[in-house]
Amino acid sequence: MDKKKILIVSRAFYPIIAPRSFRATELAKEFARQGHDVTVLTHKRNHNYSDFEKTHNLKIEDFVKGKWKEIKGNSIVSKAFRFILSYFFLYPNIQLTPLIKKALKNQPACNLLISIAKPFEIHWGVALARNKNIKLCEVWVADCGDPFIGKERKTIPPFYYKLIDKWFCKHPDFITVPIKEAIPAYHPECRSKIRVIPQGFNFKISRDINDINNKFPKFVYAGLLSLEKRNPTNFLNFLCTIKNTIFKFIVFTKNKDILEPYQSILKDKLEVKDFVPREELLELLKKVDFAVNFENRNKAQSPSKLIDYAIVNKPILSVKTDSFNEIDEIHTIEFLNKDYKNQLVIENIEQYHIKNVTNSFLNLYNENS
Repeated sequence: MDKKKILIVSRAFYPIIAPRSFRATELAKEFARQGHDVTVLTHKRNHNYSDFEKTHNLKIEDFVKGKWKEIKGNSIVSKAFRFILSYFFLYPNIQLTPLIKKALKNQPACNLLISIAKPFEIHWGVALARNKNIKLCEVWVADCGDPFIGKERKTIPPFYYKLIDKWFCKHPDFITVPIKEAIPAYHPECRSKIRVIPQGFNFKISRDINDINNKFPKFVYAGLLSLEKRNPTNFLNFLCTIKNTIFKFIVFTKNKDILEPYQSILKDKLEVKDFVPREELLELLKKVDFAVNFENRNKAQSPSKLIDYAIVNKPILSVKTDSFNEIDEIHTIEFLNKDYKNQLVIENIEQYHIKNVTNSFLNLYNENS
């Protein structure tokens, strides 16, 4: 295998706990492990990466020079000002575009450049930099966790968002998405350059069934929650009606406010925790009976946490959110009784192994060379 010079551009990176951080971190580590010359351009946030760089034999550079600007305050005026700036001008993330463009001026030419969104402002900075210097990279892959336009939004976006998205889609050599269902969310004229490359992790594939001897059912959800997207309220309302069954529902999330009304009702049956490092979460997942998935309304998006559930071979109870119905109630009772015949099955777990994922990116380089 020829050694490649690879540049990864991502706002999120280790030790941030988020899907895009996992994406960038796992790619960087595996490319470096394979012997490639890897540089990561990210926002260091004052984190000391010296040990990380030595351990994984790669280089990490900061694209943020100076203080990151944001509008703070909880007054009505501050909130209104933040909304206007975010809605019409994509502030504060729009600051990333010129920062990335400037940082890439000082980067030597590379074979493969992978930019990772969200936010999409990362991609736009790369597009501007490559327009100025076509020799910046031989192949540019824009990796997209979620689409910029074709996704759920609380409000209808301004018309010019679509114009910006069309402009961006013309520039990368390839656009990668984690699931094939995301492809229709992108403009028809750019779909020929879209490839599906799922989220990747370093794991040992094992389909052994874990022997769990919990005295009562324990189950987990890990991830973000919202009333607009992954809404747990109908599921929790149903759990509140189950009086004669002891169980423990453990939730790892940042959105604790959504769960507060239920803690006084469910008491010890509901345990709410902060996010923990992924390795720690995987160990905790091994000790529960099953995991819960709150289905997205938008089929263009899929939680990467499903891969973690599959890696540790946990049955997945996948429930609808807004349309939680009698079938979901029946499946929930089945799971509480350790009947997993209606579990969500993640097919072909090997496709998520980081070795296969990095090979897919390298294949794009070969395809374009």
